Amino acid sequence: MVFYRKYRPQKIEELDSKDVRDTLYSVFTDESTPHAFLFTGPKGLGKTSTARIIAKVLNCEKNNKNDKDKKAKTNESIEPCNKCFQCTSITNGTNIDILEIDGASNRGIDEIRDLREKIRLSPASASKKVYIIDEVHMLTTEAFNALLKTLEEPPSHALFILCTTEPHKVPETISSRCFQISFKTATNEELERSFQRIAKSEKITIDKEALELIANLSDGSFRDGVKVLEEIRSLAKGEKITKELVEKKYKTSNVNQQVLQMFEYLGIKDLKKSIILVTKVAEQGIDLKYFTEALAEKIHKALLIKVGVLEKENNSSEDNFSLDDIRQIAVLLEKAAYDLKYSVLPQLPLELLIVEWCNKEDSANKDLNKNIAMEPANKNESSFAKKDNNDVWQNLIDKVKTYNHSIAGVLRGGSLKDWSNEVITIETGFKFHKEKLEEIKAKTIIEKACEELTGKKTKVLILLKKE
Repeated sequence: MVFYRKYRPQKIEELDSKDVRDTLYSVFTDESTPHAFLFTGPKGLGKTSTARIIAKVLNCEKNNKNDKDKKAKTNESIEPCNKCFQCTSITNGTNIDILEIDGASNRGIDEIRDLREKIRLSPASASKKVYIIDEVHMLTTEAFNALLKTLEEPPSHALFILCTTEPHKVPETISSRCFQISFKTATNEELERSFQRIAKSEKITIDKEALELIANLSDGSFRDGVKVLEEIRSLAKGEKITKELVEKKYKTSNVNQQVLQMFEYLGIKDLKKSIILVTKVAEQGIDLKYFTEALAEKIHKALLIKVGVLEKENNSSEDNFSLDDIRQIAVLLEKAAYDLKYSVLPQLPLELLIVEWCNKEDSANKDLNKNIAMEPANKNESSFAKKDNNDVWQNLIDKVKTYNHSIAGVLRGGSLKDWSNEVITIETGFKFHKEKLEEIKAKTIIEKACEELTGKKTKVLILLKKE
């Protein structure tokens, strides 16, 4: 069994988030228990595991016996025993009174109506029926309305636990009727605590520095971090896990030097060298997420130096940036880091960031361009384009951007070669950018933008610039 499943927390005390542990202890040592919970936060932080623990806390035969004996509740006394039938069946996923529902697959009103009908029935053997609805934000409006009626008047034998990674999509009428617990991105300290627990159980010998590096690679997710630990354990083959071994696996040892190079290239807006460096990083198998985060740390450090919080280092490239430059790059980097999670090609968000930054004009030039009018549509396109290529090109990019930011970003990495005889010829320096612009969607948008600017239908020709 993989580590993440094998070492799912089975008690409140095993949860790695201190805030969540403290909240649950406070809730369940109280006399009254909420009838509905709403768990919010990114994936991989233990929302579903926590929901199952709550189901065991409420149904554990030991706990129910203590309730009857009117014993005072303590943190220790509310923990599930994980030995009785209720606890083991919940752990194994065979308890018929604990229902886990995928909101994405059961999002319609019919499924929720069926749930409302069945919830009226008393539990088969447990003390409480527990409904765990994952990705609850995927429910339709009609389904949410049906669920609301149940949450307004829930039967005493039922408990709802709603989980979501997108709390803003959950209606206020639903969230206001739930006890909310926010699962925040794990700190490195919490991640290391989790990994240490697993390492101890598996008899894995691991350096503290290696633990810290694995935590950095985890992106705040317990699940992702445990996967990394398991991969490294296999690579170690019983030997001690060191920082060097983790670096070898994830190619992180020379990342700092490459980040410094990228920072220098961005400072002088060297598009070609920046893109080549990203290609090199990707070809070396370096985790692009890790590289992007390291670059973000460097930008943040540059910001602190600029405002005087930190002292300037020797051989630093901060002088190439103004404070506003750093702000703009930080914004672009934030977007690239987000897009990286969903990108088919991991290097693409970083490439688009570089293209946009290296082709960004000074504010004065931008204002000037805004005041430059395009030539009338009835004039010859050749003289129109060649009269001031930079202005024409910038106007085209701005027009394309109103339809699609990504395509406009790729255009910034190219140049206008010719615009005549109702044909626009665009040059790109990279094969991937050429292929991207030749896609039907991209060509259609560029042609539409050209027609709006000139008043005539225009064909698009994409060329790869020869070295």
